[in-house]
Amino acid sequence: MTDAPLKAAPRERSLAHAGFTLTREYPSPIADVWNAFAIESRKKRWFGEDDSWAIGEWRFDFRVGGRDVAEGTFHDGPHSRYEAEYTSIVEHERIVTTYNMWIDGTHISTSVASYEFERVDGGTRLTHTEHGVHLDGFDTGEQREAGTVELLESLRSFLSGER
Repeated sequence: MTDAPLKAAPRERSLAHAGFTLTREYPSPIADVWNAFAIESRKKRWFGEDDSWAIGEWRFDFRVGGRDVAEGTFHDGPHSRYEAEYTSIVEHERIVTTYNMWIDGTHISTSVASYEFERVDGGTRLTHTEHGVHLDGFDTGEQREAGTVELLESLRSFLSGER
């Protein structure tokens, strides 16, 4: 999670569309990578807990139609809220969500994100693809991609036992 400051209120309303794909290989069995998403205590360790982050509301409901919430405040920074709904779950194959982000109570984006899991020699390939609508200049696709890179590195640390 990035602690980039929220820009001042926009002068005009706007929409910016952005998408990206990130692929990572983890030296862990597919079941371990999957469970990092599917089991609440495991997901919270890499997705919801961080030394730079004071946790607020946390909800976890891993099922199609289920909703997750991760809310908190960056130390010396803004208050962030993530709300996601699972739209497709196929065990060990894919997870698809729609999610919304707020910073300091301002709705900044809506995205569709997918995670694809693939067995490869020595572990698991995870492909994250995201399409976002960024509202009123409060964030950009580049910022979202950078934040997702941080999350995937946090997942790597978790899987390697560092978190």
